Amino acid sequence: MSDAPAGKRPSELATRTLTGLALIAFALVALALGGFVFWLLAVTLGVFMMAEWSDLHGADSKTKRLGQYVLSVPLAIMCPLAAGPDFFALGLLVGAFFFLTIISRRPQLGAGVLYCGLPIYALLLIRHEPDGLRNALWALSLVWATDIGAYFAGRSIGGPKLAPRVSPNKTWAGLIGGIVLATVVAAVMGQVYLLPLRFVIATPLLAILAQAGDLYESHLKRRAGVKDSGSVIPGHGGFLDRLDGVVPVMPVAALLVVVPLAF
Repeated sequence: MSDAPAGKRPSELATRTLTGLALIAFALVALALGGFVFWLLAVTLGVFMMAEWSDLHGADSKTKRLGQYVLSVPLAIMCPLAAGPDFFALGLLVGAFFFLTIISRRPQLGAGVLYCGLPIYALLLIRHEPDGLRNALWALSLVWATDIGAYFAGRSIGGPKLAPRVSPNKTWAGLIGGIVLATVVAAVMGQVYLLPLRFVIATPLLAILAQAGDLYESHLKRRAGVKDSGSVIPGHGGFLDRLDGVVPVMPVAALLVVVPLAF
């Protein structure tokens, strides 16, 4: 996600908007269907993310494929026809991290297993729990709302830069706009879908996490000397470019879902 520069051409903005809407629609359909369909979409994204992570860290094609194969094992166990997103799958994910780190002798590459696998595990876990459709929709919607709010607030207001050395287009106005829109969406869901109050209260903090994930991915791209993590999504770059906010948000959202609280 990003605050786009004011000079973005109308054709690029149209492509970005149409592609973004199509991606959201596709995700919503898979989310509503749940089960095997949602798992298949989630794990496919995870494998693509791992390939882009490997590229950002300068891995050769053989090592990149190894990383994808290693990640695919715990992702396969998360299938609803297998163990599903339980502690066994989480243990395999951690084991895959250690295995890839030892085999490749590159801790940064091994970290990609957790970076790409944990948010997939968390999202599948949220969808698997009671009220999973509503809660997963909340977790995804707050990331989308943060992205949209930051984009339009950054373009229309501008002002001081948020982290100019990492991402020169992001502004404090964009951060605040993203937080506000995400919180409004959560509040509406609280009224319409009876979203628990703790989720609504946590939304501003999760919106900040989403922006932090965006900045971290921008840091990775700047270090690798590339504009986008990939080129498979027209107007958006790669899957990591689209899911950078999802990565830190989903594990925390999953904790809120599975840990019982009084409100």
